[in-house]
Amino acid sequence: MITWEEYIERISKMRKNIYINGEVIGRDDPRVVKGTHTFKVTFDKAQDPEYRDLVVVKSHLTGKPINRWTHIHQSVEDLLNKQLITRKLCNLTGGCIQRCMGTDAMNALSVVTKDCDLKYGTNYYERWLKYLEYFQENDIVASCGQTDAKGDRSKRPGEQPDPDQYVHVVERRPDGVVVRGAKLHNTSAMVDEIIVIPTRALRENEGDYAIAFAIPADAEGVYLISKYSEFSTRAPGLEAPLAEVGDVECMVVLDDVFVPNERIFINGETEFGGQLALLFALFHRHSYSGCKPGMADVMMGTAALVTDYLGIAKAPHIRERMAEMVSMAEIVFACGIAAGHHARKAASGTYVPDIVFANIGRRHAGHNIYHEYALLSEMAGGLAATLPHSRDYNSPVVGDFVRKYVTRRAGVSAENHYRAWHLAADLLVSHTASVAHVAGLHGGGSPIMEDIAVMNSYDLESKKNLAKYLAGIKE
Repeated sequence: MITWEEYIERISKMRKNIYINGEVIGRDDPRVVKGTHTFKVTFDKAQDPEYRDLVVVKSHLTGKPINRWTHIHQSVEDLLNKQLITRKLCNLTGGCIQRCMGTDAMNALSVVTKDCDLKYGTNYYERWLKYLEYFQENDIVASCGQTDAKGDRSKRPGEQPDPDQYVHVVERRPDGVVVRGAKLHNTSAMVDEIIVIPTRALRENEGDYAIAFAIPADAEGVYLISKYSEFSTRAPGLEAPLAEVGDVECMVVLDDVFVPNERIFINGETEFGGQLALLFALFHRHSYSGCKPGMADVMMGTAALVTDYLGIAKAPHIRERMAEMVSMAEIVFACGIAAGHHARKAASGTYVPDIVFANIGRRHAGHNIYHEYALLSEMAGGLAATLPHSRDYNSPVVGDFVRKYVTRRAGVSAENHYRAWHLAADLLVSHTASVAHVAGLHGGGSPIMEDIAVMNSYDLESKKNLAKYLAGIKE
C-alpha cells in the first residue's frame, strides 16, 4: 500500500494528456490535484486505526495486506464491508470517493475471464491474475471506461456510419491489438490505469467490439478531454473540508492505441463481452448502495443543521420531510445489504451480489435523487441560492451586513450560520452540485437499465402461479 502523497508524486510523472478548456496540463496542475481529494481518504484511512480494519484486507492472491479498493470479494462479508466503508468515506468527502469504478471492473473481470477460459480454453484468467498482482502491489487507482459514444442509438455497433462510435479493434498483431473509439463519463482523469470493457450485449458478428483491456492512463494515443468542477472557494478564515474537493470527469479518446496481449482480457468472445458489461454494472450498482446513502447522510445532516439554526427543526412538516430523507437513504442501503447476503459464488471464487436487490437499490436511488435535492432545497430556503460570497462576509465595508442578516437563531454565531448556508449552497447550486445531480440519476446506468435488469432476472412466473393457486385456476 502507498500514501496519497506517494500517489500524487507517481502520477505527476505521467505524460501530459489531460485537456481542460483547450489546454493540455500535467497531473501536478492545482485544479486536477484538488480532484484527487475525493479518493485521498482511501489512502489516508488505510493508516487510521479507526478505519483500518475496513480499508485494509488480506489479498487472496498473495496473502499480503492490501487496500480494499484493489481487493476481489471473497465472501459475503467482503461485499458488506465494501458497502459500509464506501458510505463512511463518502461522509468524509461529501460525495463520491471515485475508486469504486476500478474495483468493480476488476471484480467483474475476475468472473468473466474465468468463465470464458472454462468454455473456450483461453488463458485470460491467468493474464488477469498477473495484472491483479501488479494492481494490488502498487495500490493502483483505475477508472472504468464502459460507456461508448454510441452514435445513432437506433443502430447497433457494426451498423454505425462512423464505426468509431463504439470502441473496436482496428488492427490485430501477433503481440496485441490496436483499438480506436471513445469512452464517455469517466471518473476520474486522475488515475493510473483505465480498464476498458464493452458497453452492451453483442452479437456473434460483432467480435471487434468484444474487447476488454487495461492501459496506462497516459498511453500513446490516449486523450483525456476533461471537465473540472469544484465547490465554491472560501475566503481565509472560512475554510472547510468540502471546499478541498474537486471533480475531474473526462471523455477518454483512444486514437489507435496499441494494447499488448498480456493486458487483453476478452478479445472477440461476444458472449462474454456482453456478460462483462452487465457484470460490471451489477458490481457498480451494488457500490451505489453504499455511496448514495453516504451522500444522503450529508444532505440529511445539512437539512437538520439549517432547520435547527432556523429554529424550526421540531416543526411537524420538517420532521415529516426528514423522515422521508431517512427512508430513502436506508432503503437503498438495505437493498445493498440484501444483495450482499444473497450473493452467489462464481467459478473464480468471487462473490457476486444479487442482481435483483442491487438493481432495485440503484433504481430507488436514481428515481429519488432530484426529490432529495428538492427536500433539502425546501428546508434550506432561498438563501442557499443567493448567499453572498465569502469575501463579502470578510469585507470591511459590507461584512457586518452579511453577518447580521444571515443570523437566525440566538445562541448560534454569525459565522456558524454562514458556514451552514454555505454548505447548503455547495450541495445545491455549485458547479459540482450540478454535476452530482445528473450523475446521481445516470451513474451506474440510467433508471431504465435497472428496470431491464430487474425484469430479466425476477421470477414473475412463480408469482403468476401463486395467483392461479389462490384463484383456484388449474392448468
